Amino acid sequence: MLKGGKTWSLATAALLLSVLSLGGCATSTAGSSLMDARAEAPAPPKTSAYLPVEDLPPKREKPAMTADERSKLQKELIAARDRQTSHVKARGGAQDSPAALPASPKGRGTGAPRLKPEQP
Repeated sequence: MLKGGKTWSLATAALLLSVLSLGGCATSTAGSSLMDARAEAPAPPKTSAYLPVEDLPPKREKPAMTADERSKLQKELIAARDRQTSHVKARGGAQDSPAALPASPKGRGTGAPRLKPEQP
């Protein structure tokens, strides 16, 4: 009888351990679990050295420039361009233009004009 009782107690202990170990897998979904806690946790803030490309600024309520301001600025820029063109023509024209400059040696540099000493 001892032999049968020992087997029965081992079987009962094994059944009890399996029920307890498998009981964690069969929890109800009404409560929260660890997976729910991770889903509800706020995402960590994104820290990057680059600006976020996907975050666009909101639309402007009014335009940056009105049509009158744009036309006024355009006229001012055209007048400045004309003044610079007239100064270049008065100084001798094509001598100082970038197209008339020799290429820089060995492809280095920008070929920018060099300052000339003023003649008395």
